[in-house]
Amino acid sequence: MSRQFRNFREFYPYYLSEHSKPGTRALHFIGTLVVFFAIAMAILERHARWLWLAPVGGYGLAWIGHFIVEKNRPATFKHPLYSLAGDFRMFFDILTGRLPR
Repeated sequence: MSRQFRNFREFYPYYLSEHSKPGTRALHFIGTLVVFFAIAMAILERHARWLWLAPVGGYGLAWIGHFIVEKNRPATFKHPLYSLAGDFRMFFDILTGRLPR
């Protein structure tokens, strides 16, 4: 049975607990960079050929982190929207040095 969350504020600590290892967080961070890069290139070049890289790079690296490093299942399977928001929030928390330890 899937755990229920009333809002993203409740979900985010759970999300971080599912991403507790530095390797998992690093792979998610790099994957999110790939997503931003792919979108930026598609806009700059005005060509959608870059967009395939966003889900492949983003999910690919994140899932390597979960299945190989963290050894758990991605929260995306049960909480897709909160997980997407959590990924971006964790990215910016890492970038700004505000990620809770």
